[in-house]
Amino acid sequence: MNIEAHFQALLQQEDTDGDKRITIHDRGPKLYNLDGLEIRGTYALSNLLQELALAKEQGRGQIDLDTLHQPPTRRISDAIKNRCWDGLTRRIDRPEMLDDPKMPSQPRLYIPENDLLAQDYYKDFPAEIQKLPQVITPEYVRSLNDKPGLLSLALDKNEGPLPYVVPGGRFNEMYGWDSYFIALGLLHDQKIELAKAMLNHQVYQIRFYGKVLNANRSYYLTRSQPPFLTRFLKAILEHSSQPKAWIEEVLRTAMHEYAHVWTRQPRLTPTGLSRYYGEGLGQPPETEPGHYDSVQNPTQEYFTHDRTVRESGHDTSYRLEERAAHLCTVDLNSLLYAYEVDLAELLEQHGAIHGFPNSQVWRARAQQRRQLIHHYCWDPHQHQFFDYDFSKQERTGYESSTGLWPLWAGLATQEQAEKAMQNATLEKGGLAGSSLKSRGPLHEHRPPRQWDYPYGWAPHQMMAWEGLQNYAIDPSPWVLRWLHMMTQNAVDFNGVIPEKYDVVTASHEVFAEYGNVGADFDYITKEGFGWSNASYQIGLTYLNAAQRQELDQLAFDR
Repeated sequence: MNIEAHFQALLQQEDTDGDKRITIHDRGPKLYNLDGLEIRGTYALSNLLQELALAKEQGRGQIDLDTLHQPPTRRISDAIKNRCWDGLTRRIDRPEMLDDPKMPSQPRLYIPENDLLAQDYYKDFPAEIQKLPQVITPEYVRSLNDKPGLLSLALDKNEGPLPYVVPGGRFNEMYGWDSYFIALGLLHDQKIELAKAMLNHQVYQIRFYGKVLNANRSYYLTRSQPPFLTRFLKAILEHSSQPKAWIEEVLRTAMHEYAHVWTRQPRLTPTGLSRYYGEGLGQPPETEPGHYDSVQNPTQEYFTHDRTVRESGHDTSYRLEERAAHLCTVDLNSLLYAYEVDLAELLEQHGAIHGFPNSQVWRARAQQRRQLIHHYCWDPHQHQFFDYDFSKQERTGYESSTGLWPLWAGLATQEQAEKAMQNATLEKGGLAGSSLKSRGPLHEHRPPRQWDYPYGWAPHQMMAWEGLQNYAIDPSPWVLRWLHMMTQNAVDFNGVIPEKYDVVTASHEVFAEYGNVGADFDYITKEGFGWSNASYQIGLTYLNAAQRQELDQLAFDR
């Protein structure tokens, strides 16, 4: 087979819009003669393009014709397992791993003052190496804005830098809460050591940077992201046994993070609940040009709220805009409740740790937090969980998919769970980030925010599925909506797996801030997007054979 000739002929005939993909937008005949074999339809032709591209890349003279008509659930799942995770895996072992399209600069790596292993490993590294001071202040972090760099992560003394998985192909840095959901996908695909390495990186970050960072870039040193460390550990232990010493190290680190990041000032509030709080000074330097054009005369208070939005992981949303630092968010406090319950269970399973609270203390703290969340966040009239504004002493009433996180954490009553589920903004393609009513109207001075209606994101779906299951509510109808949308878009658009979707129209063609990472590729997607990949792998486990067959039929309905 002449791979190159077929590759060029197929593109010329079928890629009529010249985007190096074959999609439903192309206006070719949707029929190609492959050495006497007729290949028909968008799905089969895009698969052919992908297989030819891979053959070219690998120097093969043949392709497996059976793959052209694979059921899409199998094809997508196999691509995630065998190609996408590899495409998203990084190690800080080459200077190109320091590149940052958000803030281009010369290759620069920052190393903690006390990390002697990293200092020795990188002493001859072909990049600018800078040692961080022991005490890192907001003023110091601001001083790095004109010389940004990557922050070192964990190394093995024998194997060098440990690997990690980034959210999307344009990133080289490891992100905080993305990593937990990515790890669920890795564990499903039996990539246990890679998932464990990512947890080790988070332990490293808490040890040397004081917190699990938004991401390991210099401009993220003052803010964290939603905490999942205990649930991360439990997920690994569900898939493999681990040495007792390692488990204890992670538990000590989680308890340290709980005490020193989330339950003290500035993140502890007078209510007894916690808040996100992005420390730092001035405008976050990594934001894209024009992001603040709609803001008149932003103040330091404005930027405190803005940084806090980013610490929450929900950057950006009108749920949080200009008030994030005043909110005891239901999502954060659900996560901390999970920490308290998880730590109690893990200490009972693996033994108490000298110098740290025992399981009884953690259970008491969990019960107290549960009571506070019910008091401050549950609205008995609207039958939903809301964020609590402690500065105004009132619930915000903003309807968000994060209102289902108490179900994930298991702190809701059965009645609360059923009513919260009924009031969720469930659309054609899955759970929306917020309701239309809460988001409100959009206009020139009030542009769309990517975590609001009509957009849906993988972590919210996965949290909701697990939450429903916790209360014996079948999650498969919700899962089917999300996977139907993902599968249909992959079938119609050359295998695309992006970071977010418009769940109202069930489309990945969204027009919100920051674009849609994972949607821009040539010929074949080699990365997808981390937590979207994970949601597909995990989502399939909730579906029965008939539901999977419904998804597979999508390849033949066009």
